[in-house]
Amino acid sequence: MILKINLKQIGERKQKIAPVDFEYHPVPKTVRELITQTVTSCVNSYNERVREGENNANPLSEKQVTDMAGIGKIAFGINYGGKEQALDKAIDNALQSFEDGIYRVFLNDNELEKLDEEIDVSENDSLTFIRLTMLAGRMW
Repeated sequence: MILKINLKQIGERKQKIAPVDFEYHPVPKTVRELITQTVTSCVNSYNERVREGENNANPLSEKQVTDMAGIGKIAFGINYGGKEQALDKAIDNALQSFEDGIYRVFLNDNELEKLDEEIDVSENDSLTFIRLTMLAGRMW
């Protein structure tokens, strides 16, 4: 099953959000399964890029250079540290962060509030993760 995750595009001045296809097998039945499968996909992709290292460096297009320059960093997407991420720790962190309210998850326009909440997903549904930013400072 393909779900569309809304991602902010790097370097877009108007904070353009674009859907990116994520494949889920098996179909998640709860919010916990949805987060676990999403994190698994992201960590596996990251670790694959680490393993490929500099062997997979591709030339950047002019648009990519312009977009990256807009945010102040031009990079080839190579992880020079070479350290893979532990999948179990990433999943635990994502689940704990959800429970702590660090981010919210929306399926289409409905907020998912509990990890063991059952969900009904269909092909090409829209999924949005919103990280909540804590405000720092003091009141005068």
